[in-house]
Amino acid sequence: MARVFCIANQKGGVGKTTTTVNLAAGLVRADQRVLLIDLDPQGNATMGSGVDKRALELSVYDVLLESASIAEARVKSEKCGYDVLGASRELAGAEVEMVSVERRERRLKQALEAVQGDYDFVLIDCPPSLSMLTLNGLCAAHGVVVPMQCEYFALEGLTDLVNTIKQVHANLNKDLKIIGLLRVMFDPRITLQQQVSDQLKGHFGDKVFDTVIPRNVRLAEAPSYGLPGVVFDPAARGSQAYLSFAREMVARAR
Repeated sequence: MARVFCIANQKGGVGKTTTTVNLAAGLVRADQRVLLIDLDPQGNATMGSGVDKRALELSVYDVLLESASIAEARVKSEKCGYDVLGASRELAGAEVEMVSVERRERRLKQALEAVQGDYDFVLIDCPPSLSMLTLNGLCAAHGVVVPMQCEYFALEGLTDLVNTIKQVHANLNKDLKIIGLLRVMFDPRITLQQQVSDQLKGHFGDKVFDTVIPRNVRLAEAPSYGLPGVVFDPAARGSQAYLSFAREMVARAR
């Protein structure tokens, strides 16, 4: 039975896609079977997994509109070792097309039921907004992993996200909960970041992952090569941190 996790944060530019692709690659190295679902119309997680979004015959768009199954639409990332249900630009139109359909927020959840036995982990990269796409991800997931920078405005955005998760839990998905907060792009030399990190741990306790992802040039370079940092340069500090995070996720999911 696959564990389904959304990587979500309503604030943009916090490393959601970087976290999704590197966690997926790290889990593969921990001998886990992984499916990555790209719910962002920009398709960055698709491209960052070595899959050309422009060459996709079928995508998550077709799955949400029920014209294809996940088994038909998924592709294998040979470089990374996990399966990808990719996104392309047409996904942006899916929200308009889904406005009048029944069960629109549960389309992804239903599609996943057919492939639950094929994977240990399903990771969903959500767009940086509370849209119908994000709602599909939250309804399909067992939990949410929240990557966040240790900055003041990140705390503001976290409050909104926690309220959203509570609403989805109450009305649409009783299984949904926050799995943990992941501190990313962390620079221990900046006093404010240390202070916000301490605030997070004080308020959320063991919901804050032990692993901290440092600010790292090699992680930033990797997407231009169409690879997660874990594959592009496994020895880099950022890659090693994501490998450690993958092991922590496996331990928490048991």
